[in-house]
Amino acid sequence: MFDMIVRDGLWFDGTGAPPQRRDLGIRNGIVAAISAQRLPSGPDTEVIEAEGKWVAPGFVDVHTHYDAELLARPALSESVRHGVTTVFIGNCSLSTILASNADCADFFSRVEAVPRAAVHDVLEAHRDWRTPAEYAAALERLRLGPNVAAFLGHSDLRTHVLGLDRAVTRDTRPSAAELARMQTLLEQAIDAGFLGLSSMTNTLDKIDGEIYRSRSLPSTYARGREFRALNAVLRRRGRILQSAPTINFTPNIWKFFAASSGLFGRKALRTSLLSAADSKAYPPIVFFMMYAAPLLNRFARTDFRWQHLPVPFTVYADGIDLVVFEEFGAGAAALHLKDEVERNELLQDKEYRRWFRKDYDNKFSPRIWHRDFFDATIVACPDESVIGKTIGQVGKDRGLHPVDAYLDLVVEYGTRLRWRTTVANHRRKYLDKLATNPGVQMGFGDAGAHLRNMAFYNYHLRLLERVQAAQGRRKPLMRTEQAIHRLTGELADWYGLDAGHLRVGDRADLVVLDPAGLDQSVHGLHERPMPEFGLNRMVNRNDGAVTATVVNGVTVYREGQFAAGFGTDWGTGQFLRVGRPARAHVEIRHSVGS
Repeated sequence: MFDMIVRDGLWFDGTGAPPQRRDLGIRNGIVAAISAQRLPSGPDTEVIEAEGKWVAPGFVDVHTHYDAELLARPALSESVRHGVTTVFIGNCSLSTILASNADCADFFSRVEAVPRAAVHDVLEAHRDWRTPAEYAAALERLRLGPNVAAFLGHSDLRTHVLGLDRAVTRDTRPSAAELARMQTLLEQAIDAGFLGLSSMTNTLDKIDGEIYRSRSLPSTYARGREFRALNAVLRRRGRILQSAPTINFTPNIWKFFAASSGLFGRKALRTSLLSAADSKAYPPIVFFMMYAAPLLNRFARTDFRWQHLPVPFTVYADGIDLVVFEEFGAGAAALHLKDEVERNELLQDKEYRRWFRKDYDNKFSPRIWHRDFFDATIVACPDESVIGKTIGQVGKDRGLHPVDAYLDLVVEYGTRLRWRTTVANHRRKYLDKLATNPGVQMGFGDAGAHLRNMAFYNYHLRLLERVQAAQGRRKPLMRTEQAIHRLTGELADWYGLDAGHLRVGDRADLVVLDPAGLDQSVHGLHERPMPEFGLNRMVNRNDGAVTATVVNGVTVYREGQFAAGFGTDWGTGQFLRVGRPARAHVEIRHSVGS
């Protein structure tokens, strides 16, 4: 009767309804039966015993940068192993659809801390598309692990229409014909089922390459006329703008609020912005994050959400290779130099150090990083005597300013100096308030980016661990079914995707969780080789939490092991199109000769 039965688990449907103990019967990739009685199995039925476990919709990850990785490693196993069955790509104005391979590598790699050569080589090897529709078709031909939905990136779009030279030049003003071309391409992406447009206005994000290295992302050079033209398409078609406001003394956040507003008879523009966080640099800003969206959505008729990483935002750095240094002049000057010898000469220069100390000590400049080396712990170094100390303490021991101590360590040890700090979400009280806020979406894990700097592939599990621990302390954060709804159905419904639910008739994208595995192991960090990109990436490993991940009715991960050939010989993920039902049954796509 059924291809698969998930037996006797505590079933969550993704709507926030209370869970019930049920058998789930799956046939042809869809949930065919949910029964309080034992469902019959046949000789060919796969049975997943789920007694004592949770059976929930697969998690939705709304903010990844898997755009390059999915071409080389379409299984996206670092997400799938943690129960993620749907990922969004094309965030932060960055997609690999329209611009040339070299241009895409330039504006994608530095800001997302992915090797430029690897991005370029992957595109050269796999690219066979020229339009958004052809790109969607190309993804469907891959042996995808999870389902994929996509934004069209504004930097990608702008570069394609204007050329990279004009796209990153301040005085460029697109002509009427060029704006019309941008609108047409955005319409084509929407027709192909894309989520909408992702943009970026934060000028701290820089591009790579040789010719235009260290200029800000192309979308940051756009002006009001261009934004209004593209927003008009999104508003008319009911699609989403994903972006981030400026971090400077002339904030533009009010422009996003105004654009999203549905006052005066205008249709609201669904807007998702980075990022709701409890910042160490500006602690009071958490109150703005908590109250702005609910009040605006109610009184200004906006349809606005913050994206929020529901865990402490801890980052690691090898030497000086960390994106937060882009936010002030001395740091950006060092990151501009790729040659280590040339960079070390700069870091030893007395005038440069004076400049760095001035930027470090300036407590009134806009910032993401708190700029406190006494809150930066060394975790690896050839000089074992400094491991476990803060960089500030090393400076104190040596009678040096923290900046001089840090630069001395970088000059001597380069990337062999590894350190960490937490830049946001460090206070449980406010982390919990953000996690339950109706104006906040769970997301911003940045999977596939910052490969040496952080790993939040399992933030869904980390939130559930907090929820369960709070219940154990009898100080509940939220009900488990609410947390699962926030990680699944709430997101899929807002973005208009056929995902995030587990009811009769829904596609069988699901995760089987062992609540006993939601322990401190979910917060651990590890390193694993990533040969395609020539480095060790940071990952999460907590195999006791996820018993099985099922994508479109096929078990792809179970009991700590991936199915044989998954992502190389076959895949079950689909390209999800907004407002359209996904295919109920997916044929496993085998490689030639397998």
